[in-house]
Amino acid sequence: MKIHILAGGPVELLPDLTEYDLESCLWVGADRGVYTLLANGIKPDYAFGDFDSVSAEELMEIEKNGIMFKKFKPEKDETDLELALDWALKKKPEVIRIFGGTGGRLDHMFAGLSLQLRPILEKNYIPIELIDRNNIVYLVTPGIHQIKFMPEKKYVSFFPVLTSVSGLTLTNLKYPLTDHHVPLSSTLCISNELISDYGTFSFSEGILMVVRSSD
Repeated sequence: MKIHILAGGPVELLPDLTEYDLESCLWVGADRGVYTLLANGIKPDYAFGDFDSVSAEELMEIEKNGIMFKKFKPEKDETDLELALDWALKKKPEVIRIFGGTGGRLDHMFAGLSLQLRPILEKNYIPIELIDRNNIVYLVTPGIHQIKFMPEKKYVSFFPVLTSVSGLTLTNLKYPLTDHHVPLSSTLCISNELISDYGTFSFSEGILMVVRSSD
């Protein structure tokens, strides 16, 4: 099972959501994301939030669709996206994809990036992908990982998260590395590119953010 969450970020930065509308996935709307899903012809299975970012007319449109609602007061400690993600993590899906979590307000974007750390810090790793029209962002733990060439997102960047990364090795990339130590805040691994259909990266310590991007 895959769980796809749509937050309330700018609609102009969303990819084509219908490409991700798979039979094996559950759709979850966070606050205005519920209305955006309906506007794209996708009925979410669940809805989370205080719905303070939709109009009264839009809320009526949402409520008449028979969606499973989890409504909260605006005065709460968690963001709507965090509430939706916490629910999704408990379902233990094979992957969680978050849309509408980038662009617009930087605080919302950084919140989305930070939330990707939760299953890693809780020792309950589930892949979380933050996706918009030009980027796919995810975090990985030590080991050997494969990446596939994506013509629409040809750039691959790697960033240490929280601490340095040890033993980073990149193969089948334009700028390879072998057993390299990458300190926190380094920009060494920005804008690499695959030189074949598949590449691999591996490391022995740390947490690595992977960003697949297009111009």
